[in-house]
Amino acid sequence: MNNEQFRAAAYALIDRIVTYREELASKTPPVLSKKEPGEILRALPTVAPEQPENLAAVLQDLDEHVFSGVMHWQHPRFFGYFPVGGGLASVLAAIVTNGLGVIGLNWQSAPALTEIETAVMVWMRDLLGLSSAWNGVIQDSASSSAVVALICARERTTAYSAAAGGLQAESTALTVYTTAEAHSSVVKAATLAGFGHDNVRLVETDADFSMNTQALQAAISEDRAAGKRPCAIVATVGTTSTTAVDPIEAIAAIAVREGIWLHVDSAMAGSAMLAPEFRHYWQGLESADSLVVNAHKWMTMAPECSFYFVRDAEHLVRVMSTNPSYLRTDVDGEVINYRDWGIPLGRTFRALKVWLTLRLEGADALRQRIRRDCGNTAWLAQQVDATDAWERVAPAPFQTICLIHKPLGLEGEALDAHTLDWCRQINNSGFAYLTPAIVGERWIVRVSVGSELMEREDVEALWEVMRKTAEDSAHAHTAKIIS
Repeated sequence: MNNEQFRAAAYALIDRIVTYREELASKTPPVLSKKEPGEILRALPTVAPEQPENLAAVLQDLDEHVFSGVMHWQHPRFFGYFPVGGGLASVLAAIVTNGLGVIGLNWQSAPALTEIETAVMVWMRDLLGLSSAWNGVIQDSASSSAVVALICARERTTAYSAAAGGLQAESTALTVYTTAEAHSSVVKAATLAGFGHDNVRLVETDADFSMNTQALQAAISEDRAAGKRPCAIVATVGTTSTTAVDPIEAIAAIAVREGIWLHVDSAMAGSAMLAPEFRHYWQGLESADSLVVNAHKWMTMAPECSFYFVRDAEHLVRVMSTNPSYLRTDVDGEVINYRDWGIPLGRTFRALKVWLTLRLEGADALRQRIRRDCGNTAWLAQQVDATDAWERVAPAPFQTICLIHKPLGLEGEALDAHTLDWCRQINNSGFAYLTPAIVGERWIVRVSVGSELMEREDVEALWEVMRKTAEDSAHAHTAKIIS
C-alpha cells in the first residue's frame, strides 16, 4: 500500500467509523451480534490472498463480518461487564501511534514516547488526588499490573531472592491475601509470580462484600504461627461483581504494622476519583505500595491503557530492570527507560491516548461523565428500591447495580432459572445487554451504567423492559411449578 492508497483507505474507514457511531446513537441496532458460531469463519477464504484486493470489496466485508460481527460495547444500551474506553480522541491517538510505528525500547528509541508518558502520569496523579509520593507508568492492563505488584512484593519480602536462588531457595512459604470478590486476575497473578495457589488466602467478606479486616488480621496471625511469611495484600476499590469497596484505611494500617505489601486494585472505579466527592472510598491509600486504575474503562481511553502507580519507583526499577548491551545509550543516566518499569521490553506509545484525550476533551469532560453515570445509577437504584419484588443485593457506590427480581413462590434453583431466563431474553432480543453473575449463592443481574453514548432515557427504557420481561418470566416459571 502506498501513501495515496493509504490516504484513500483511511478517509473511507474514518467515515465508516463515524457512521457506525452515529448509527449506534440514532438507529440503536441490536447490542448483541446475531452471528452464529462459525458463521464468520466459514465466510472467510481458506487461503490468504496472493494479490491486493479492491478497497470497495474489503470495506463491504468489513461491514458484513466486522461491524456486524461484534457485540456493540459503545451502544447506548450496553449495560454489560464495564464501560469500555473508545473515545474518539483516543482513536485518533491510536491512528497516530500505529502510523508512527515506533517501539519504546529505551528513551533514545522514542524520546517523545517516554517524556509524554512522564508528563501525563503526573497529570493523572494530580487529577486523581494522589500525592507527589506516587510515580506512575502505563501498563497494558490491571492483570499485568497485578503480576508486577506481586513480584515487587515477593522481592521486598525475600530481599531480592530472584537475583539468587529465587523462591526455590526460600525456607518458608510466602502468602498473599485477597477476597473471593477480587478480580480473577489476582489469583492468576499470584500463581504466575510463584506464590502457588495454595498460598493465596481468600479473606472473608462482610454483608456488603468488603474485606473483613478482623478476618484479615486473623489469617495473617495464623500464617505467622504456622511458620509462613505474609507477603502481600490485594485490596479492591470497586470489585468485579458488585463494585464493593474494601476498607483501605484499616487494611493499610494492618499492612504497615505487619510489614506487608499493599496493592490496591481500582481498575474500574478508580476513574471516579477524578471527582473529589468519591475520594473518601480510598481513604488511607497513601499508605499503600501500589495502585492500578484502568483508563480504558470508565475514562474513555482506548485499550490498552492502565495507570500503574507505585510509591517506591526505585524498588520497581531494581526488580524489573534489564540492561543488555544493545540497548545501552550515552544518556541512560539522565533519562527514564520505561522498559524497567514493567514486564515487556518493547512498549507502544500508549501515553498518546491520554495526552490527546486530555488536550482535545479536557479533564472536566471526563469528570462530568463520571457524575452523569453515577447520577443515572442512583436513579435506577431508587426505582429498584421502591418497587415490589425487586431488590438490590449490594450497595451501588459507583455505576453498577446488582439486582434481583424475587416474585413470591420462586426460591432456590427456580429463582435462579427465572433470573437467568429474563436476563437471557433481554440479551437475545438485542434491545440491551446485561451480565448475570453469582453473588453469594444466587444468580443476580449486573447493570453496568456508563457507555459513552448512554443517557438517562436509555436507563429509563431498560428499567421498563426489565420489569415487563421479568414479570412475564415469573408468570411462566410459577405456572410451570404449579403444573
